[in-house]
Amino acid sequence: MSSRRQQTADSAPWRVGAVQLNSTADWSANLEQADRLTRAAAADGATLVLLGEKWSVLGTADQLQAGAQRLDGPAIQWARDTARELAIDLVAGSICELRENDGINDATDNGEHPRRLANTSVHVGPDGEIRAIYRKIHMFDVTVDGVEYQESAHEQAGQEIVLSHSAAGIGLGMTICYDVRFPELYRILALRGARVLLVPSAFTLATTREHWEVLLRARAIENQAFVIAANQIGSHAPGLRSGGRSLIVDPWGVVLAQASDGVCQITADLDLARLEQVRAELPSLANRRPQAYVWPAGETADR
Repeated sequence: MSSRRQQTADSAPWRVGAVQLNSTADWSANLEQADRLTRAAAADGATLVLLGEKWSVLGTADQLQAGAQRLDGPAIQWARDTARELAIDLVAGSICELRENDGINDATDNGEHPRRLANTSVHVGPDGEIRAIYRKIHMFDVTVDGVEYQESAHEQAGQEIVLSHSAAGIGLGMTICYDVRFPELYRILALRGARVLLVPSAFTLATTREHWEVLLRARAIENQAFVIAANQIGSHAPGLRSGGRSLIVDPWGVVLAQASDGVCQITADLDLARLEQVRAELPSLANRRPQAYVWPAGETADR
């Protein structure tokens, strides 16, 4: 096991990494990429590493069904073993989680596939233990660039907002991909203590071009938090292509690192003292006036 010391909340900088993959339906090839680049990020000093959305298998609905795994399967076991060996916080982006025994097995996708999958992100600590599990709340049911996506046809939406903590006690807001278009989720995470927002993704090529960086920088600025976003890149199956450009952004909206156009990893140093400075000097979180906000249709804010 590595003896590298974990960063504390009061020390700076804190080096983190994001892994940009080209995952397909080939589990073995995906695992090789993930393992190699996670180790490269750790060798560069990262003590928190984020993988992309559906890093273990990415493809058609049939391929996702075939490649889905339980949380005690080989994907998360690899994450636990690797986090322990490298002494890092490893957020295993998301996997297609097989959930056969939780009461959702009787719903079907047009009578063909049991709706027994979830898009699930798992945070593993340096001791190899699972610290948090987040299931994607917002399903990608859209039409982009003439292509229709219906994530809810084969996946079950999550119901719980999840804040985790690094080994050093730093609040980590867990989200996945399409979630980034719903700012209320990120505000709640920030109010609950998130100082780093995690966005494993498989953003489409079209939306990566115009929306990706704008949305990520906006979430960082408005919540005065760091954002680590690991995107997929390239073709995953016919008609399914992601745009890459994985980013690490600071609380002022400054891009600290951006991935090249290929399979790679990026690292950056997070200055936690800078985060506190931004929140003190431009205290937009503290200046909120929840009592003046009227939510539609009788809905109420979480905080």
